[in-house]
Amino acid sequence: MTTISALESIHTKGFFGDYENKSKDEILKLTEVKNLLIIQIVKYKKSIISIKDIKIDNLNLKNEVLNVRSNIATRILWNGPNNWLLVSTKKELLKEINEKLEETDFAITNLSHSRAIIEIEGKNTKEILKKGCPFNFNELEKNVCLNSTYNGISVTIDMLGDNPDKVRIFTLRSFGESLHHSITDACLEFGYKSI
Repeated sequence: MTTISALESIHTKGFFGDYENKSKDEILKLTEVKNLLIIQIVKYKKSIISIKDIKIDNLNLKNEVLNVRSNIATRILWNGPNNWLLVSTKKELLKEINEKLEETDFAITNLSHSRAIIEIEGKNTKEILKKGCPFNFNELEKNVCLNSTYNGISVTIDMLGDNPDKVRIFTLRSFGESLHHSITDACLEFGYKSI
């Protein structure tokens, strides 16, 4: 079975907006990210198990606001109290998660096919985010995540890097096209390469 990405019909490759006479460092890069394992992990309120010794792909579950734990293949985003979003290129992690997290203590939900994901990279990335989101992006640093809205669309934003700025934006699959239009429209001013 072949999966169809959320932005299959609208994500077009090429250069767009005000990209002419600019160096490649000045042009934003916009990518649709596909084929990730996305798992929501929620610890039940009645659970008495401690999370401090739980490791998934050698990463601890931490209850630190806006914090991201990461290695090369996996990122664990704090999504709320006792609530995390695990994002990985390792599809086999689902087996490890199910072995380490008892269903009596945790709700495990596979969200892999229910999200549209857009990645933006470049020195004007935060300016794009400021156009549609009320968060103070001057304070956004690498390995910080947040839940907010972008032009009225619910999003999760994960700061992947800061030299140059690189973010991954998640939204519900059904809002993917609307988010894509909002993001690409905001990028036109700076010029972008759609990959």
